[in-house]
Parts: sequence; C-alpha cells; structure tokens
Amino acid sequence: MADEYLISYEIVSKDAMLSYEKLLVSKSMTKCHGKPYKKSLYLAYREDQKLSSIIKQNFDEFFDYIKQIGLDVKYKSKTKNYVNSSYVRLVLHTTCFKVDFNDSFVKITAVKK
Repeated sequence: MADEYLISYEIVSKDAMLSYEKLLVSKSMTKCHGKPYKKSLYLAYREDQKLSSIIKQNFDEFFDYIKQIGLDVKYKSKTKNYVNSSYVRLVLHTTCFKVDFNDSFVKITAVKK
C-alpha cells in the first residue's frame, strides 16, 4: 500500500544566479483526495534512505516529472542604464504524492486535486 506525502519545491534565480532553493517533503497527516496521474516516476533507492534524500539524489528525474504536472513560473526582466537584470521563480505548490517503496525502487505518483 502506498504512503502519501506532501511535497513542495521552490527555486529563485536572479541574474542567472541561483539565489534560493527549497524542497519540502512531509508525510501527509490526512488522506489525500483526488485521482492519481497516469504517469509515475520510478527511482532506485536503498532501504535506509528517506524520501527527501531519494529525491535529492535523483533530482533531475524528479524535476522532469514535476514539470509535467505543473509548475508556477514567474519571470521578470528589465534594462536600466544598459544593464540587464532578470528574476525567475519556479514553484511546485504543495502537492500530494502517493509513494510506494518496493525492494529496490520507489514509485512516486502525483495526485490531481
């Protein structure tokens, strides 16, 4: 049986430099309601790893997966006195995921609200 986790992610970049990044993972205290997405993410893991470390270790695959379910993107760019500046913010708002730990891999599936 799959456990349910709440995951959120935020990254902010100013002038092409990473200025802030935050990944929050917590076990859901209440049942998540909704329909699971058809596509799941499968990641290898060791038994002693927590979900947050599994995600960090396989972050490129996780990021590709959450891009498909939807990220909130905010972008600003301005030029003042011939100097360009930019601001990019990507956010995965708190989303419920069903997580099934198997012998050598973990199956992660987002839940639609």
